[in-house]
Amino acid sequence: MPLRKAYFHPILFILIIFMMNVSFGSQITIVRENGKLIVNAGDQHFTSYIYQDAERSKPILYPVIGPSNQLMTRRFPLEEKGEGEEADHPHHASLWFTHGQVNGVDFWATGKDKGSIVHQEFLKINGNSFTSSNLWKDSDGKTVCQDRRTLAFYEFNGNDRAIDIEITLMATVGDLVFGDTKEGSMGIRMAPEFRLRGKVARGSCINSEGTVGKPIWGKRASWVSYWASFEDRELAISIFDHPSNPRYPTWWHARDYGLVAANPFGQHDFEGKPKGSGDMVIKSGEEINFSYRFFFHEGNPAKSNVSQKYIDWSKEKS
Repeated sequence: MPLRKAYFHPILFILIIFMMNVSFGSQITIVRENGKLIVNAGDQHFTSYIYQDAERSKPILYPVIGPSNQLMTRRFPLEEKGEGEEADHPHHASLWFTHGQVNGVDFWATGKDKGSIVHQEFLKINGNSFTSSNLWKDSDGKTVCQDRRTLAFYEFNGNDRAIDIEITLMATVGDLVFGDTKEGSMGIRMAPEFRLRGKVARGSCINSEGTVGKPIWGKRASWVSYWASFEDRELAISIFDHPSNPRYPTWWHARDYGLVAANPFGQHDFEGKPKGSGDMVIKSGEEINFSYRFFFHEGNPAKSNVSQKYIDWSKEKS
């Protein structure tokens, strides 16, 4: 009896090939508990959004755990400093958004005369994301402005992870001026291995324009990436500035000791322009929006094709 000829429907064939080449990450879950939102990828802790803590003057993400269960930000000041860490700049608390001059109030540093960002309410907690409302208050407790922020969390290929952050700044109590200072704004203090100098430093860095090493400080770029070797693998932190952001591409307050911050305001410090050149005024009743991605991944920017991943993300978020 002759064998019947096998037949594959072309659409089914394409679907099978697609599924063979795509590995989906673990399901993201968010649980509210004691002043935190605990974010898990499957049964593994990804990060916690700490929004109520007497020791913190702003909401932060800590810890931030990347591929291979590696801590991506430094422990200090939330815990005792780890190996190779420096107990400097206690306001560099893991991952955060703030600014050093908002209607003359310093929200970047901490202290009695500094401002604070106070969680008001969650507008939504749904699936892999949440939206919250926050009041920016001066040292006397007077509201300077308000923000609305949406954070979304992802895991890719069962290992790489990402955090998308959208911040809307709202002039709710009069005109608002985000002042010209390098002390801002969308920041992370990386684990000491990513540093370019220090006891356990073994980091390298590059920006989207091809500038490498310490000179990326104060330069404009669509993205920056830091990477380092951890035992048998290379891990990286890449930060994306969305093309829709005001003053894109942003300047980068990117130091060799582990601080990296996207800052669209600090033109005096970054380019030597007259003080105040970088001031951004938001008229009363108006708002502006910023979008960023923190991408925690295996491989240096070339191996992991960060340039293409940036393009894909920027189109996806348009």
